[in-house]
Order: sequence, then C-alpha cells, then structure tokens
Amino acid sequence: MLVAADKFKGSLTAVQVAERVTAGLRRVVPDVDVETLPVADGGDGTVDAAVAAGFERREVRVAGPLGHEVTAAFALRGDTAVVEMAEASGLQRLPAGAFAPLTASTYGSGELLRAALDAGARTIVFGVGGSATTDGGAGMLSALGARFLDADGEPVAPGGGGLAELARADLSGVDPRLSDVELILASDVDNPLTGPKGAPAVYGPQKGASPDDVEALDAALAHYAEVLEAAVGPKAAEYAAAPGAGAAGGVGYGALLLGARFRAGIEVMLDVLGFAPALARAELVITGEGSLDEQTLHGKAPAGVAAAARAAGKKVVAVCGRLTLSPEALERAGIGRAYPLTAVEPDVAKCIADAGPILERVAERIGRDFLG
Repeated sequence: MLVAADKFKGSLTAVQVAERVTAGLRRVVPDVDVETLPVADGGDGTVDAAVAAGFERREVRVAGPLGHEVTAAFALRGDTAVVEMAEASGLQRLPAGAFAPLTASTYGSGELLRAALDAGARTIVFGVGGSATTDGGAGMLSALGARFLDADGEPVAPGGGGLAELARADLSGVDPRLSDVELILASDVDNPLTGPKGAPAVYGPQKGASPDDVEALDAALAHYAEVLEAAVGPKAAEYAAAPGAGAAGGVGYGALLLGARFRAGIEVMLDVLGFAPALARAELVITGEGSLDEQTLHGKAPAGVAAAARAAGKKVVAVCGRLTLSPEALERAGIGRAYPLTAVEPDVAKCIADAGPILERVAERIGRDFLG
C-alpha cells in the first residue's frame, strides 16, 4: 500500500494527509504495510514533500514579495536542490488580505536560487506556483546579477508595474555558476508570458489585479520581452511565447532565460522523490488532494501519480475534500474510485475544519473495501 497524496490546501499538509490515511487504514488492519510518499507538483508544499522524502531542509533569510525579510527554505540532498519560489515570493508571504499586483517582486526567489548554488547544488528543481508576483522574473534575475534600468540609468521599481519604465536590460552579470547547473522549471502551468492566455490575464486577478492592472501588466511584460530581445537576441521572444513562460507571474520566463528546461511539475517531483521504486513495491496506490476537479486533470499531482501507477499496472484510488469529477473522468485519469470527505460529512465547513479526523474515517472505508 502506497499513500502518495498532495496537500488538502488550507486544511492538511501532504505529510498530514499521509499520516491520517495510514491511521485510518490501520484501524481496519492494524499490521497493514503502508509506505508514505507525500507529493507536490512544484507549487507550495514542494519543499516539505522533498524533506519528507529524505532531503535536508535549509533555511535562509531572503526578501519577501514586498521587500521585507522572510525566512524561506529549500531542500538539499547531495548536489540536488529543490527550490520552491512560493517560499520567498508566494501569496502566503503577503499580509492577510493584502495584494500588490503591480509591485510584488520575485527578488527573494533569486536569493533562494543563489543560496542553493552556494550550497553546492548542480541540479536545481525550481518549483513555481502560488506566487504573489507578476514581474516576469525580473526580480529573480536582479538577485542573480541582472540589471534593469530606466532611461536615466536607474534601476526600475520592483514588480511588473515598474517594467513599463524599462529602457535597458543587462544580463552580463548573471551568476556564472548557473551555466554549469541543470535548472529544471517544474510547473503545472503551460501559459505563455503575455496575451489572452498569458500570466496577467489568466492569473493576475487572483493576485488582486483589477482589469486596468491586468492591461498595464500585460503591456509592461510585453515591453520587458522586447527590451530583453534587444539585449540577448531573438531567443527572448521565443521564450516569451514558450509553454511555461507565464508560470507564477512570468517567473517561468525568467527561468527560461537562465537556460531552464520546462517539465511538468509532478513528473519532475515523482522522479526526485523516488516514486518509481516505491510504486514497484505497492499493490494499491492512494493519491489525492483537497479538490478533485477539472483542474486535477491538467497536470496536478493526483493525475500524475495515477498516470504513472496505471502505466505500471497498479490500482489507484483517491481521497479528496470535495469531488466534482464523474466516474468516467476519474477512470480516464487512471483513478478507479474516489473517496471525498463530503461522503462522510456533508457539511463542507466541517470538512475543512475537521479534515484530519474525517479523513481517517474515509481511510477506514478504503481499508474495508480493499483490505477487509
């Protein structure tokens, strides 16, 4: 039995999900052999999943999205680092109820990457998602040695809004160690940088951007890409249109400029976490996340786990807070059956508040159905 589930956002971490499922299964079969492998798709919770899989947690003081110092973590095992941009530049780093769509910066994410380089990393998995920012990765690149100047030769203001004043970009000072590192951009988002499916239009509103802000950010990022094209050549325009460039407010674009290779976040994380050998030992796989819905099917952790398990001929069931997918959609994703918390407790507010105990009861049902 392998429990490989993501977090229930706002209720349980991936580690807690694994613990609760294990406890419920063992109420039915006390000596059942359960292996746990908390998973993540590159967004928030990615470092925690790596640490649970045996990576060492490293903490460093970096700039938060508004410039104030925060303590952020990355994970290290040997010469492989897992860096989660949300640790430095995520929405959770903003004061409650506060958004800064035009001024939030990814500078701290660049500082996290630099800390991984300082720690001797030769492979860096850069998980992006959950960002508070829409600055095209300009802050991150600045922390790594790039310069973004206005017409007077002064640094432009932080955030995507400041890029409207960009006159010249200079990437010649970017940390040379990056050229000897394998940088993997891990994301479940394949949007381009700008346009109707770009970072500002699709993700700006959830970061507090008004329609006017979205328009301003889209124009500023398009201008940013044009200035970069003058600085580094046609590849800047190619990267702006590439899948993943729009990830995490365009930090994907900045990573591509650094030579990153874009891969689906869950695929990268399954490799890094050692999923294949754990899968080989399992008869049944339990995956899941807070909401199993249409988004799950587009690169989220449970879909990645289920696809890999199905390819290996393993049975898969899922746990979740709420379920909106049909049995047919689940089957197409490789999930034989889903067990939502709402099947035990119809009150959604109670499911969120008491997710742990309710999940244990759900896991008992799985135990009775598959182990009893």
